[in-house]
Amino acid sequence: MAVLTPQPLQATPQPDPDRPPRRIAFSQKLGRWDLKLSPYLYISPFFLLFALTGLFPFLYTVYVSLHDWHLLTGQGEFVGLQNFRDVLGQDSFWLALRNTFSIFLLSSVPQVLAAIIIAAMLDANLRAKTFWRMGVLLPYVVAPVAVGLIFSRMFGDQYGAINELLGAIGMDPIMWHSETLPSHLAIASMVNFRWTGYNALIFLAAMQAVPRDLYEAATLDGAGRVRQFFSVTVPQLRATIIFVVITSTIGGLQIFDEVRVFDSEGRGGASGQWLTVTLYLYNLGWGNQKSFGRASAVALILFAIIIVIGLLNFWLTNRISSAGTRAARRATPALRRIR
Repeated sequence: MAVLTPQPLQATPQPDPDRPPRRIAFSQKLGRWDLKLSPYLYISPFFLLFALTGLFPFLYTVYVSLHDWHLLTGQGEFVGLQNFRDVLGQDSFWLALRNTFSIFLLSSVPQVLAAIIIAAMLDANLRAKTFWRMGVLLPYVVAPVAVGLIFSRMFGDQYGAINELLGAIGMDPIMWHSETLPSHLAIASMVNFRWTGYNALIFLAAMQAVPRDLYEAATLDGAGRVRQFFSVTVPQLRATIIFVVITSTIGGLQIFDEVRVFDSEGRGGASGQWLTVTLYLYNLGWGNQKSFGRASAVALILFAIIIVIGLLNFWLTNRISSAGTRAARRATPALRRIR
């Protein structure tokens, strides 16, 4: 029987110290630079456009808000925070802020709820799905000015179509342009008309991405369609709900077109019934005062309010969605096993 003798390990060859180091070819250097720099080059157009159309106007607005800037005479002296104090000391600003939050709540909350319900209906097994999905998007295609003009005629005080229908059923006409709450409801209906279908398609895309195994597990546990909707669909839409709520908040607090064309004057009503912050900003900058400094101060105050409300919405929606997810896991054992 032959005996195998172990072979000695060969030493790793050491580089010759007298040999000059091999130079890296330019193509290899170029390949390394491409690997390191190309990702930044791909995303650089966004940051360049953002710096040009977003960051620079924001910083310029901050600069203008610290000066006594007039539309006709141009830049004046440096006044510091005086423009902010002047704006916060005016009753019309607080009236506009109250109206903005009122219209925002009347539009954003029903809009999100209706969009989720419409998306759930479109996610069902319907005939001509493409037709219905395109149909809910048609109001978004219509120009906001056209929507405002049409709805302002529908909600007319004397000859509006809504008051005609109310009169047909024996109800008194509603002064949509003279009273505060009816005017807010009319403007909120314009916003809901334009954006509900758009948000519904966003929710529909998120619903179609939910794994069907979750619904099958919930069915095995005896959950009906309504229970599946609240225990499976809604918890899976947490990220989408947060996105839609934040975007609805930003859009609702910046509403302008519908308010501007709600009447022929575009001043927010005779006594400011539907005057919003953006319309108040417009009147400061291009109205009788023509004060760009105060208008810029209002823009920065609105920016801070949107940031605070957006963070609050993010925290609240996250808490509600997390609570719904925990409840769903406790309620459906089979669903918990799959997850």
